[in-house]
Amino acid sequence: MDPQAFIRLSVGSLGLRLPGTALTAPKSGTHALSSPCMCEIRLRGFPVQTAPIPFISSPEATPDSQSIASSFYLQKSDLKALMAPGCFYASSSCLEIVVFTGRKDTHRGVGIKGQQIGTFKLDVGPEWGEGRPVILFNGWIGIGRNRQESRRPVAELHLRVKLDPDPRYVFQFEDETKSSPQIVQIQGTTKQPIFSCEFSRDRFSLGSISANGSFMETGRRERKGWKVKIHDLSGSAVAVAFITTPFVPSTGCDWVAKSSPGAWLIVRPDPCSSESWHPWGKLEAWRERRGVRDSICCRFHLLSDSQERGELLMSEILINAEKGGEFFIDTDRPVQDTATPVPSPQSSGDFAAVSPVSGGFVMSCRVQGEGKCSKPLVLLAMRHVTCLEDAAIFMALAAAVDLSIEACRPFHKIRRDESDSDFHNWPSVPSDYPTTNIINLNL
Repeated sequence: MDPQAFIRLSVGSLGLRLPGTALTAPKSGTHALSSPCMCEIRLRGFPVQTAPIPFISSPEATPDSQSIASSFYLQKSDLKALMAPGCFYASSSCLEIVVFTGRKDTHRGVGIKGQQIGTFKLDVGPEWGEGRPVILFNGWIGIGRNRQESRRPVAELHLRVKLDPDPRYVFQFEDETKSSPQIVQIQGTTKQPIFSCEFSRDRFSLGSISANGSFMETGRRERKGWKVKIHDLSGSAVAVAFITTPFVPSTGCDWVAKSSPGAWLIVRPDPCSSESWHPWGKLEAWRERRGVRDSICCRFHLLSDSQERGELLMSEILINAEKGGEFFIDTDRPVQDTATPVPSPQSSGDFAAVSPVSGGFVMSCRVQGEGKCSKPLVLLAMRHVTCLEDAAIFMALAAAVDLSIEACRPFHKIRRDESDSDFHNWPSVPSDYPTTNIINLNL
């Protein structure tokens, strides 16, 4: 498998110094104020990212050099667009970091920008396209205006901007998941078959269909028995995702709520037994109702062999129920509108194909909204793939994410074809596997 070239532009080691400001600092010299300053990090063609900036009072102190505030991932087409002149902007694009005073929104717990302090700009240059690691900036720089008439000092911003190669494999399901499509790898204009996808479900899990095609309630409205097998080109199953906790409407409503999410178990073949499967991850999903716009929340945990480690939260993402969106695992990327934090790049652990130690991008999966033909597009970091089976397990996870959009649909909108399918046996989990961390999937 040949990867596609991507680069990772990371901004980190943020700190703000205001000369002459009287602050009571701890020994570290870093302030964790209740209302820190914040910044908007802008790059043309990409969504604006925001990050808090701690105050630094001690002249000798510097922020953590390994901390990452935001990351942008660029491919050749992005670099070409950044370097091309346009009609309404200068030919030289730049990375722009605008620093504001901040306050905290008491309802959402997020920073709201206030008065602008200053701006840092870094032009896009030819070194961006060289495909090698390079530190574009590292250290302190003055920002803002020096108002001599009021003798107000210039604020100083500390940051580290770095480019790193981040090659990725790109896969796509050639049809919607429930149609058991082939999965191809994309390299430029070339598509190479890599896996096949086999979907099945319990035909009796939703009730029965009347003569005119309408859905008939049976007293047990649930979506269960769904299973996706990923096969290699030889026909061998190399990964499986199946529902372990049914998707059912919560009490008093007609949708799957956070109080009782549905859950998938993602498994891979046990290397010691061809008849058994090894639990790898758990995906929970439910519907979030926020005003007029509904979202599907997907929360993914890695499962460890060790009972001491148990489950490691890797991602919790909201996907627009109508328009679709992107599920991703990325320890550097901020996850908006979710209550549970994801691990930082300094987290410890070594779970199967994913090692949070390395930090950064792991995978992403773009899916369509409800009622649309979704052909998931999956990007996978090359450093997390040592063999074909490693890629297969992420295809199973992507399939589970895609099907969760359908599984979380309100039950009064069930389509006729939701109960027309065959049911197959689930894969077995090794009897000696410590399953204390996967029995109760409603945690």
